[in-house]
Amino acid sequence: MADIKSSVERALDIDGCLGAALVDFESGLCLGLAGNPGFDFELAAAGNTEVVRATKTIRDKLGLKDRIDDILITLTGQYHLIRMVGTSMFLYMALDRRRSNLALARKELATIDRDLDVDRR
Repeated sequence: MADIKSSVERALDIDGCLGAALVDFESGLCLGLAGNPGFDFELAAAGNTEVVRATKTIRDKLGLKDRIDDILITLTGQYHLIRMVGTSMFLYMALDRRRSNLALARKELATIDRDLDVDRR
């Protein structure tokens, strides 16, 4: 099992990773942060709490019972990947689109999630 700091730092080893964070989506606060993507990563992480909330709200209104695994935001030069951790946190990673393989990044982020040692309530 890995702690928060080593988990977000491990994400930096993913090809093209610019930054990674573990975020409490109820407060929008970063519980752990690594990397230097060239933009305010804490602000982006906090802002993505709204993306997670909106996605959960629509899922619930549709009556879907499936768990949200991840959310992808595709920009012309970057991928922003959000992976749900338990019911109140998410791993957030920004990737350089030219240097990353999205399928491999999703797979590695799922492995980091599985190995992460945090209270998943």
